[in-house]
Amino acid sequence: MTTSAALLSEAARAFASRGPHRLLIGGRWVDAADGATFPTTDPSTAEVITEVARAGAEDVDRAVAAARRALEGPWSRISPAERSKLMNRLGDLVEENAQELAELEALDNGKPVRSARGDVAGTSAHLRYFAGWPTKIEGDTIPVSIPNMLCYTRREPVGVCGQIIPWNFPLLMASWKVSPALAAGCTVILKPAEQTPLTALRLAELALEAGF
Repeated sequence: MTTSAALLSEAARAFASRGPHRLLIGGRWVDAADGATFPTTDPSTAEVITEVARAGAEDVDRAVAAARRALEGPWSRISPAERSKLMNRLGDLVEENAQELAELEALDNGKPVRSARGDVAGTSAHLRYFAGWPTKIEGDTIPVSIPNMLCYTRREPVGVCGQIIPWNFPLLMASWKVSPALAAGCTVILKPAEQTPLTALRLAELALEAGF
């Protein structure tokens, strides 16, 4: 436990001190295939906060396979209205856990908690904004010159989205990438920055709690 971690709320302190943190693949928390971990540190003290599983090539393959199964299976059967409901629920959970998330962001990233609170507020707002999209994604009926010919477009998910986020706005940028992909019906593999993985891991827990 670092000096600044000792000042955290009970919820943030409990999450930060837990470890080693595992990978979320296919709805299950798992170790890296080779058991590797790496430390994430408090930049204000250079002290280790906790250990996090270090994904390798085999883990990426497992994640892609799980995301593909979900895309072609249960996720594809969820209605646009249900996608919207899930995303709004996740936005609610981010807001309900805003102080914990802001403290984790400040601890792992080094920014002031005050600044991190704005990032968390933006995260919940972003999820809610894109939660309005699933029921608004529509195709067009296109007039053509051939008689009795129906021509139309159909919007479909592009597939599995691999998303990489940087260290400077970890949680907010995760929402920038995850939200539109989920709204469009895609599945997601999210790779946070090695320097700042904690809020992405906590967001993953909240996604499970929301019902994803």
